Parts: sequence; C-alpha cells; structure tokens
Amino acid sequence: QVQLVESGGGLVQAGGSLRLSCAASGSGFSRNDMGWYRQAPGKERDWVATITTTGRTRSADSVKGRFTGSRDNAKNTVYLQMNRLKPEDTAVYYCFGFLNGQRYWGQGTQVTVSS
Repeated sequence: QVQLVESGGGLVQAGGSLRLSCAASGSGFSRNDMGWYRQAPGKERDWVATITTTGRTRSADSVKGRFTGSRDNAKNTVYLQMNRLKPEDTAVYYCFGFLNGQRYWGQGTQVTVSS
C-alpha cells in the first residue's frame, strides 16, 4: 500500500523551529520530486517547497530563507526544516510525492505558531 506519513508538527512560539519528516512507502518515490504544501484554516492549500531528486530545494517566497528542504533517498524520506517561524505559518502541512506518474499526499501534520 502506498503511503506518505508525516511527523514532527506541533506547537511552537514565534521565532522557534520545527522539523517535519515525511516517510514514503515504496522505493519509487526516491526517483521523483517530493515536497510540501500547507493549508491554513479557511484557505486553499498552498505550495511551500519542492525537493528534487538531487536534494535541491525550490520554495515559496513566503518561506524562502527560513525553510529548508532535504531528503534521504535511502530512507525514502523528505524533510522540511522550519526556522524563524511566524504565526502566519500556522497550518496543516502535507507532503507529496509521485509514483508511476500519480501524485500522492500524506495525511497532514499540524503546525501551530503562537505569538
């Protein structure tokens, strides 16, 4: 069964840091881009970052310089290091990956940043 499982969310004060992880079942995910979206209450799901197969990260302007993506292909895992968190970063964070041309999503992990 194909699965993406996120972990690492939680409650943090503004200015703090969190590291999200997303473990994928199925070795095929390591051959494709993976990344993260987020969805704040009452808003649409927005793209946050994409981590290429070689580990390069493309990120949204709103998180550039604060969030860094990485991956461990041997573990089929992608990470999102989030620093200098702001209250507006509060959202459910979803990881995504591709397998056989189809996009898969994780179940989401809640990140709450208090002011």
